[in-house]
Amino acid sequence: MEKLVLIDGNSLSFRAFYALPLLTNRAGIHTNAVYGFAMLLEKIKKEEQPTNFLVAFDAGKTTFRHETFGDYKGGRQKTPPELSEQFPLIRQLLDAYQIKHYELENYEADDIIGTLSKEADKAGIQTIIVTGDRDLTQLASDNVTIYYTKKGVTDVDHYTPEFIAEKYNGLKPSQIIDMKGLMGDTSDNIPGIAGVGEKTAIKLLNQFETVENLYEHIDEVSGKKLKEKLENGQEDAFMSKQLATIKRDSPIEVSLKDTKLPDDVDQTAKIDLFKELDFKQMLNQIDVSAEDKTEEKREYEVEHNFENINFNDLSEASIHFEVDEGDYLTADILKFGIQADGHFVVINAEQINDYPELVEWLENDQTRKRVYDAKKTYAEAHRLNIDIKNVSFDIMLASYILDPSRSIDDVYSVVHNYGQNYVAEEVNIYGKGRKRQIPEDEVLDTYIASILDAISESTPIMYDQLEEFNQLDLFESLELPLARILGEMEELGIYTDVDELKEMEKEIQGKLDTLITRIHDAAGEDFNINSPKQLGVVLFENLKLPVIKKTKTGYSTAVDVLEQLQGEHPIIDDILEYRQLSKLQSTYIEGLQKVIQNDHRIHTHFNQTLAQTGRLSSVDPNLQNIPVRLEEGRRIRKAFKPAEPGNVILSADYSQIELRVLAHITQDESMIKAFREGHDIHTATAMKVFGVEPDEVDSLMRRQAKAVNFGIVYGISDYGLSQSLGITRKAAKQFIDDYLDSFPGVKQYMSDIVKDAKAKGYVETLLHRRRYIPDITSRNFNRRSFAERTAMNTPIQGSAADIIKLAMVNFDKEIKNKDFHAHLLLQVHDELIFELPEEEVEAFSAFIEDIMDNAIDLDVPLQVDTNYGPTWYDAK
Repeated sequence: MEKLVLIDGNSLSFRAFYALPLLTNRAGIHTNAVYGFAMLLEKIKKEEQPTNFLVAFDAGKTTFRHETFGDYKGGRQKTPPELSEQFPLIRQLLDAYQIKHYELENYEADDIIGTLSKEADKAGIQTIIVTGDRDLTQLASDNVTIYYTKKGVTDVDHYTPEFIAEKYNGLKPSQIIDMKGLMGDTSDNIPGIAGVGEKTAIKLLNQFETVENLYEHIDEVSGKKLKEKLENGQEDAFMSKQLATIKRDSPIEVSLKDTKLPDDVDQTAKIDLFKELDFKQMLNQIDVSAEDKTEEKREYEVEHNFENINFNDLSEASIHFEVDEGDYLTADILKFGIQADGHFVVINAEQINDYPELVEWLENDQTRKRVYDAKKTYAEAHRLNIDIKNVSFDIMLASYILDPSRSIDDVYSVVHNYGQNYVAEEVNIYGKGRKRQIPEDEVLDTYIASILDAISESTPIMYDQLEEFNQLDLFESLELPLARILGEMEELGIYTDVDELKEMEKEIQGKLDTLITRIHDAAGEDFNINSPKQLGVVLFENLKLPVIKKTKTGYSTAVDVLEQLQGEHPIIDDILEYRQLSKLQSTYIEGLQKVIQNDHRIHTHFNQTLAQTGRLSSVDPNLQNIPVRLEEGRRIRKAFKPAEPGNVILSADYSQIELRVLAHITQDESMIKAFREGHDIHTATAMKVFGVEPDEVDSLMRRQAKAVNFGIVYGISDYGLSQSLGITRKAAKQFIDDYLDSFPGVKQYMSDIVKDAKAKGYVETLLHRRRYIPDITSRNFNRRSFAERTAMNTPIQGSAADIIKLAMVNFDKEIKNKDFHAHLLLQVHDELIFELPEEEVEAFSAFIEDIMDNAIDLDVPLQVDTNYGPTWYDAK
């Protein structure tokens, strides 16, 4: 049986955007609307199982309705650029799902949907229209149901003729346009009749059925004032009805047969897009057999001993440790492979120490080793008691430096860009999910040989490119030594006091128990606070609080709803606090306890090849993201302590490094002067923007100036600034304009860097880290606008990331010449965390401040703040 789904693309994109927090992928592209749309598509496909599908979009801002009324849809706010940049991705998403999308010049999505649904209705095809616009409810019939998303994309009312009759006191779907004609529609700027609301409109339509019939029998209307309003507003009523009427005979060039979904959808495009957008959860839900993309097969004669390799004469070779899935610091090391003198040798990892000549070669700092993933290579060698030295080339790191937008999931994902099309994807060797298993030796040995072959063949190509792009120094002097440093930090870990976490767990549980008691007392009954259904009944039926939003299963108790209810009843503040503490308890306090290993340490992993700006990130667990807004969250850092008695934790933190880089790159005189003279930059900014003296800058002015300062660094829009400051977009835009007028160097930089990016196709950091921006010349305004913001902020963020990395590498070099007993434990954004003996603090603070201050020579001074204490919490 045929079933057609029609989606109002613009309406649902807006709903998804505002329903989800701003999300970005590794390239910095906003993805929340795309993610919400993808969730909606999955939900519809699963629950409705349509045979036909189409998403309709508005073609532009003006339609035939503007000829009738020039101010139609006037007053609507400009689409936030964070959403605009996602529209092309939403169309790409639909292409990946093989769902037809269509737009028609001079018409709205409503008209496309109206025309197709009429054709489907005549054919007796069951049709579902999904929209966040009530205008489409006029299309409801026995065959056509409108799924109206009230908020977000999952809170839905089903508009059938029966539902409409119940909601609007007996009205038929066709009378929705008459109701709009009388009462208007503020969202579309349809005027209606002044002074006539929904209640009056429904009453009149129950009596006269249509606007036309009402005016034919105007004398029968009771009430002098109402009759006067109707007479004065007659022209507006007819015009408003015309504007609200969906055109169901639009000249569309798409038919029902064009909306047919294919029986079998190739998942490749969807997988590739989800990888590009970092939709890991949605990727995991795709259950497909991996497609073998290797274009070339090579045969290898794999040897299992080193008889044919002369280690005494071997100056360079490709090596590889093959590790089972999971945490590479604990997972099984399966095999070791080496390619040398034309031979491929693969042995079981536990045999490696049976070959002393091999171990001696690996530990020789004069022999060069080529690898995929240096950090992991160092770690696996250490686990096998081998102190590997001089990893001279890492194809994973080189690929990341040459183009950080490329995904680096396995060896295949790197080397196929350099012509090595004989390496299989890892998933083809091991399988995926429950089907994953370690293959037979013959398969695994051949796979490792192909990896070694690809490392050897791609190294010279990548080396030449690094040299050509002036990036060899970035690779050899920064990223490659940093890989070893990060590996050592991961292996060392950070001592974590489980008793401290248990104490916090107990303390927070006590607070939670108190809150539960208070909430139950206020409710007058015991109930499950974590159950939205039970909570909804308590709040809106028992306590009679005003209903903000309903869902299919009852009442919404989402955070935004509860925040709107604050002040209505003391129970609301208790519920909000309960939720915050409950999340903290489960995610962090209990979560961290689960990842403390037998050595009483947490071993996070630093991702060196993820962010396109060059920033490091921390995963499994993420120690860069421990919440600091709540005191209870900040206190989690008390669990991170020195491992040795008499030691302390010391924090060395760059102060406003991005803004100092901004001043240097833009050469703005006012900004440089403020930093050189040691002024507070946010106060200095407020003085310039507001035109006031230092003693006239109040806390609000400074907060706004700070938001714009950092907003400029991160490419914030007027929408983004309005959200962070709680002001209108108009006020936010004025603030940004005033800021740029106050700092002409910044304004000039923004213009110049965009021109530069258009000419070159990329931007660079101070250390020549490149970021390619292909969309900088896109004909699509939204893609181009995002690309321009990326061009502006990447050199600033990327240079700041490079500087702290430089400081880490310089520290590693210099500490060898000192008697300090300090260990670098963590890097958290612009901060380095150390453990060292307390008696060394004063001398070490001066030492590390000097290294960090002089990591790079800028036209403004770098400033480092050091603090120490018995825990990480006390070192802030």
